[in-house]
Amino acid sequence: MVINWKANPQQRKFFNATADEVLYGGAAGGGKSYGAVMDAFMYALRYPKSKQLILRRTFPELEKSIIRVHLELYPRELYKYNQTNHTGKFVNGSIIDFGYIDHENDVIQYQSAEYDVIRFDELTHFTENMYVYMLSRLRGANDYPKQIKSGTNPGGIGHRWVKKRFIDTVPAGQVYTSDAGTTRVFIPAKVTDNVALMKKDPSYIKRLMNLSEKDKKALLDGSWDFFEGAYFSEFDRSIHVCKPFTVPEYWTKYVALDYGLDMLAAYVIAVDESGKAWVMREVSESNLIIKQAAARIKSLVGNDKITAYFAPPDMWNRRQDTGKSVREIFAENGIYIVKAGNDRVQGWYGLKEYLHPYKDETGSITAKMAIFENCTYLISSLPNLVHDDHNPNDVSTKPHELTHGADAIRYFVAGRPINGQVPQERDDDVLDYDDQIDDFLDY
Repeated sequence: MVINWKANPQQRKFFNATADEVLYGGAAGGGKSYGAVMDAFMYALRYPKSKQLILRRTFPELEKSIIRVHLELYPRELYKYNQTNHTGKFVNGSIIDFGYIDHENDVIQYQSAEYDVIRFDELTHFTENMYVYMLSRLRGANDYPKQIKSGTNPGGIGHRWVKKRFIDTVPAGQVYTSDAGTTRVFIPAKVTDNVALMKKDPSYIKRLMNLSEKDKKALLDGSWDFFEGAYFSEFDRSIHVCKPFTVPEYWTKYVALDYGLDMLAAYVIAVDESGKAWVMREVSESNLIIKQAAARIKSLVGNDKITAYFAPPDMWNRRQDTGKSVREIFAENGIYIVKAGNDRVQGWYGLKEYLHPYKDETGSITAKMAIFENCTYLISSLPNLVHDDHNPNDVSTKPHELTHGADAIRYFVAGRPINGQVPQERDDDVLDYDDQIDDFLDY
């Protein structure tokens, strides 16, 4: 029997992903449903008598999506679906159960169940508690690979926890390993990846263009960096995040830092000749005394020549325990900080200017700041900052663990960094004349 399915490259990455937890999707039309049912089909045939579970928030949603799609694709010679008990069975004994979790206590119905693979359709429609509980249902007395493989668009009640678990940890496509040793990966997909849809319905993109800006970012661009109340609505990973590269030595380099025992957030930032800032490296670490923080900053800097270390004015306040300021103790440990302005509102406005997208001379969308993708704390926290309830022009200080990186970058902006200067090559005649003068003066 020949089954004529053709997967796009992103779907193939989803099929081949071996992480314990896999998330596929992003934009609408990326082929999530087809990818899920094709992957489930191949797993079922590869592992006889395997057990899979496909979940949606409500069963009617499941019937109108995954169930409908899989009945169109699965050959009847190999598979039969029982509409009464919502279970499909393959000729080799493998099964797929179709279920729902609408309320928190609905997970109890799976309390004694065992599955090799659990698949969440539209993961952001579920709560984190639902997801974590179902992780415990991955078990079985066989050596088959155990995974949770999900698909989703941004948005929904689970947007933040899904983003934190899959999007903010490491760049897309890279496998993240948790402290417990489990692995997870996010595989992005856009409508343009779905070649079949683009061929059959090329006007689909035009219909997505009619959405509100918020929905368009989510469903067309697959952006996770949006939500109502976000302060830095300008932030867009496709514009502001880039792969690391070796910067020219003549670019001016700075360190910007925010220090407290709760967290040191420090960044090495290079400024090119056009004034664009490139956030190159970061440290975000808690429970460091000042001596330890200085050592971490030195390690962060390495051999780079730093023009200035920008820090907030409160580091000049004397501490009651030592009678010394934070600035003095940093200086004793070889870090000489410069006082940056601390007008919060003006500082945030300045950072918004750096992040504001614009078209360059080639017509490409860019901004005055880019962040290397290894600066994961800044990339994850910046788009999650919200307006202050009492002063909408300010950034809320809650949750406090999100603010340190942005504060450090604000001090960089307030420090009025200067551009890098391109080295000027002199004319040969000028070089000869200057050399003659130097020889005369030496003589």
